[in-house]
Amino acid sequence: MLSKSLCLVLLVLSFSASAVVIRDDVDDAKYRVADAELPALADIPTEGQGVLIDPRWVITAAHAVTWQSGGINEVTINHVPRHVERVVLYPGYQKLPQPLVDKALKTNDATQIIAFLSASNDVALLKLSEPVTDVAPIAIYRKNEELGKIIKIVGKGATGTGASGQVASGAHRTALRRAFNKIIGVQDRWLCYTFHKPPSALPLEGISGDGDSGGPVLIQVNGQWQVAGLVSWKRGKDNSILMHPGFYGQTNYNVRLSHYAKWIDNVILTDKTHSGSSTVDGEN
Repeated sequence: MLSKSLCLVLLVLSFSASAVVIRDDVDDAKYRVADAELPALADIPTEGQGVLIDPRWVITAAHAVTWQSGGINEVTINHVPRHVERVVLYPGYQKLPQPLVDKALKTNDATQIIAFLSASNDVALLKLSEPVTDVAPIAIYRKNEELGKIIKIVGKGATGTGASGQVASGAHRTALRRAFNKIIGVQDRWLCYTFHKPPSALPLEGISGDGDSGGPVLIQVNGQWQVAGLVSWKRGKDNSILMHPGFYGQTNYNVRLSHYAKWIDNVILTDKTHSGSSTVDGEN
């Protein structure tokens, strides 16, 4: 079972807390930051992350919660466990079919998987039982102006360098790190950025690695960071299976929250209007 999940690295649907893979010519200490860098970061048990966007709501990638057979009962925000009352998946979300994975492993061609992921809606909301009062929520970036923007990636999972790739046997939750990159592609559902090799890279350029599901991609607006995307999947320079991610040239695909803003607003408003009822499409 574990080997099957690890094989999804080719996509990659990373299972764990946000990781940051860094430049090979920059000291790791320059990427490390205190927890105060993003108090609204939410740790999902075992692996996966999300972001607090409302006192009672965390947003994350749908696959970060649906792969866990036991469901999601709590998340940890600012070192405090918070009980999850329910999970709301985007309507029509489907897990990646295992036959597509098996075929890709046999042929070393992930074309069909990439097509499936490109058409997916990998987003979910987690309603907390009690409002969070000790951490300020992060606003969603709502403009359709992501292209060319510098982004910040924050995470504390697996790491490595662009020269040697992600450390294959490394822990998926380590010290908190942040890195920067630039949005080079915008699609309806996705924000894309690529890990560039020095000297073309930003001074603290990095990329999310395995274990990043649901982690934040942030854009600065008037001095404040807003969450514009969520870590979802990645691909190499071609459509072959990427068993060892994190190298220069890898492109990451992140859920574009401006595309889902109306749905997010509707879920939260509907819940506040009909508290305790089950009226939201996609509820799990």
